[in-house]
Amino acid sequence: MTARGASGESPAGESPGGSDELRLQEEPPTAEDVIALLARHLAFARGCTPAEDAHALDLEALQDPAVRFFTARRAGALLGVGALQRIGLGHFEVKSMHVAEAARRHGVGRAMLRHLMAAARSAGAEKISLETGTMEEFTAARALYREEGFQECGPFGSYAASANTVFMTLVP
Repeated sequence: MTARGASGESPAGESPGGSDELRLQEEPPTAEDVIALLARHLAFARGCTPAEDAHALDLEALQDPAVRFFTARRAGALLGVGALQRIGLGHFEVKSMHVAEAARRHGVGRAMLRHLMAAARSAGAEKISLETGTMEEFTAARALYREEGFQECGPFGSYAASANTVFMTLVP
């Protein structure tokens, strides 16, 4: 799938159909560049979050059959990743969203989130939820989720309430 805005333009103003087009696709999380970006994601998440509240999935967990893993690439270069985990009947969780530092503030995160939401809807989602940190490092992520319609909620699944965690949900 190619990411397009409401106007039909690609994020960050790329030309439609060009080699600079943002491509969102499902793929296994085993490519070398994916493993490296996931390592940076885990280091970031675990570096600013207390251990008991760091819920980022590692490489093994991302290969679970209940998880679908997606990449965002432009001209073959990996710009971001995201996953969707089925956590109950009609309930999906956004997991492991991370955009490479050099690609931030260019629409990649929004495109990935919208792609994950569309994948969840096409799989029969009645609810899409996520958890993220309360720390300053997660401010932009929380703003993005709110802009896309997610609202704060209580803990879901096996999560416990924590001052370090914000739970959000969306009914598509």
